Amino acid sequence: MTAGRRPTIIDVAKHAGVSKSTVSLVLQNSPSVREETRKHVRAAMAEIGYVYNRSAANMRSSNAGLIGLVINDLRNPFFTEFATSLQMALSERGYSAVVANTDERPELQDQVVSAMIEHGVSALILCPAYGPSGTFDAIARAGIPALQMLRRIDDRTELFPFSAPDYVAGSRAASEHLIKLGARRIAFVGGLDGREVTEERKAGYLDVLREHGLEPCVLTGRATRAFGRDAARLLSAEHPDVDAAVCFNDLVALGLLSGCYETGREVGRDVRIVGFDDIEEVAQTYPALSSVRCDIAAIGQTAACKVVTWLEDGKTPPPETRTPVSLAVRASSDPDS
Repeated sequence: MTAGRRPTIIDVAKHAGVSKSTVSLVLQNSPSVREETRKHVRAAMAEIGYVYNRSAANMRSSNAGLIGLVINDLRNPFFTEFATSLQMALSERGYSAVVANTDERPELQDQVVSAMIEHGVSALILCPAYGPSGTFDAIARAGIPALQMLRRIDDRTELFPFSAPDYVAGSRAASEHLIKLGARRIAFVGGLDGREVTEERKAGYLDVLREHGLEPCVLTGRATRAFGRDAARLLSAEHPDVDAAVCFNDLVALGLLSGCYETGREVGRDVRIVGFDDIEEVAQTYPALSSVRCDIAAIGQTAACKVVTWLEDGKTPPPETRTPVSLAVRASSDPDS
């Protein structure tokens, strides 16, 4: 603690070796705190000279129903649908969501999370950006409940529980579906190398091809429509034998769909395509896009339930949760569906 600075509740928590929420409960005379812990926290307050400012606490309590929702890329329809379903689910439980888009910039993520903590959010739900960041250390110091959704950036899942769809099962289902339809040269398209989510979505594909004695063809890159469109041209020029593709996400698949038509290949006949995520718009394309359905609405509702239960009942979610996926089969992989 800096000399001359007024001690804060965070300083008390550090000195006592407890969470910020425990100190708050002591200040509120909550019966849920054991007497031994209460005495220990009160002693820490006296030792560092902490004085409870009740008027300031009352001002902060006006934000007690706020949940910070930090999203890595709201331009991506998948994350927009997730944020919307989560915000609506929190609203049904009496909480409001404060939403911030970090645009895949870890330094911006640090900034918005710091601001949310300062403004007294009760908890945080993050789809975190990749890259060096002090975000989770700041959250740990503040003692605020926080969930990692869809991406695991911090390995301290006992502090920051992680939840995501079963990516491996999803790419397995897509690959097995294509092989059943007769595909023998299947590409995996999209996703940046080295990222855990890419490696997981690729893993199921690689396992299935290995089991069937088929050679993989992997084209990794940004998870965008532009990359998918470029990949279609590359496949046509350098891998003309590819007759099917499992895509990292639906945006890549939509770009691949457009690119295939530009190169004169009929999707669903000459090349079969399966996306990943099953965002709303893929059922409306022509041909309609097959996709691994992650049930985005259910993911948002489950995340809301977890964080509210954590706040209200003190029940920490399990360190890792994998939600089930299914395959939505449409004309891009099976014209007869």
